[in-house]
Amino acid sequence: MSGALESYVNRPVSVITADGRNFIGTLKGFDQTINLILDETHERVFSASQGIEQVVLGLHIVRGDNICVVGEIDEDIDQRLDLHNIKAEPLNAVPHGAH
Repeated sequence: MSGALESYVNRPVSVITADGRNFIGTLKGFDQTINLILDETHERVFSASQGIEQVVLGLHIVRGDNICVVGEIDEDIDQRLDLHNIKAEPLNAVPHGAH
């Protein structure tokens, strides 16, 4: 995975975590355990009754053991999204191990 991440350094990415959170930011770096360093980060908080809220976080570290998906953001498309009018159920957490 680290080879694929190398091509995303200094590019905008979306990170979806195992607890259902969605972080958007510029990937500045990562380590051997896939801990990510994101700059200019904000979290997109989804709601079925309101638009998407963006919580500004700035420089942010996402633990590698909590990451489900990392994808590059197309900035042109992302800037055209009307986040205040997009409604969606929040993502559920991904269950780990046997309970």
